[in-house]
Amino acid sequence: MQSVKLSKIIEKMELKNLTPQIDVSQIKVTSTDINRPALQLTGFFDHFPTDRVQVIGYVEHTYLSKLEDERKREICEQVFGEHIPCMIFCRGLVPDDEMINIAIEYGVPILVTNRTTSSFMAEIIRWLNVELAPCISIHGVLVDVYGEGVLIMGESGIGKSEAALELIKRGHRLVTDDVVEIRKVSDETLIGTAPDITRHFIELRGIGIIDVKTLFGVESVKETQGIDMVIKLEEWNRDKEYDRLGLEEQYTEFLGNRVVCHSIPIRPGRNLAIIVESAAVNHRQKKMGYNAAQEFIQRVQENMGRARED
Repeated sequence: MQSVKLSKIIEKMELKNLTPQIDVSQIKVTSTDINRPALQLTGFFDHFPTDRVQVIGYVEHTYLSKLEDERKREICEQVFGEHIPCMIFCRGLVPDDEMINIAIEYGVPILVTNRTTSSFMAEIIRWLNVELAPCISIHGVLVDVYGEGVLIMGESGIGKSEAALELIKRGHRLVTDDVVEIRKVSDETLIGTAPDITRHFIELRGIGIIDVKTLFGVESVKETQGIDMVIKLEEWNRDKEYDRLGLEEQYTEFLGNRVVCHSIPIRPGRNLAIIVESAAVNHRQKKMGYNAAQEFIQRVQENMGRARED
C-alpha cells in the first residue's frame, strides 16, 4: 500500500505544528480522501474514516467552542482515541489548550493552515492523489514538447538520450532520463516524474553524466508531466512494413491506461528531434479536431471522383 509521511505533508502544505512533542516522521497517511468530522463532533461515530486526514473548518470550530467543557473533552477523547493521522485547522483557527493537551496525550498532531477550508482541501486532495497513486518505473526518457508529454522508449543505446538532448537545445524541457516513474492519478491521466537520484541528469555514452539544469538553465527542466504519447525507437527493419498514413492510432498500456504509441524506425541521418516535434504537434492537432491523414484521404477521394467525372 502506498503511503506518504505526515512530515512531507506538513512541508508541502506549509502547515504550522501546534504539537511539536509528537514525532510526525513516524506517522503515515495512506488515504487520498479527506474528512471533515462534523458528525463525529456531535457524537456519531458509525462509519468514521479514521485513516483519513481530518480537517476542521469554521463551522466545526464554532460548534466546538459552544460545547460545555465536559462534553468537549468527551468528544475530543473519542475523536483522538480513534488513532487518526492528524487534525488540521483551516483559516488560521486555533484550538484551546485543553484540546491540544488531549491530542498530545493520544499522539495525534494538530496542524494549522491559513488557507480557506475549501481551497486547502482541494489542494491536499490533488497532491495526495499524485503521491499515493499506483506507480511503476520503466526505462525511457520523458520530455515536454510543445506542452505534450512525450515518452521516448527503445533498447539501450538506440539514441533516446541524444534525442532528448537535441530537443532540450531546441527549447523543450526534460522531465527525466533513463528511469521514468509513472503514476496513475485517474483513469484518464498518467503523470511521469524522475527519481530523486537522477533528476535533471542525462547520461550520454562516451561523455558521461551531464546536468541539464546547470548547462541549459532552469527553463530546460520540469518536475512532472502528463504522458500524452509514446514514441518507440527501433532499428530499421527492411522486411517490416511501417505505417505511412497514420489513419489508425496504435496504443500501449500503462497501469490500465491506454496511451497513443508510434513506432519510429531508426536509420543513419534521421533527425529524431524533428520527428518527435512533428509527432507531438500532429498529436496536438488531432486532440483539437484536425487529422492530417483523414484530410489527405479525403483529397485523394475527391480527386478520384473528379477524374471519373472527366
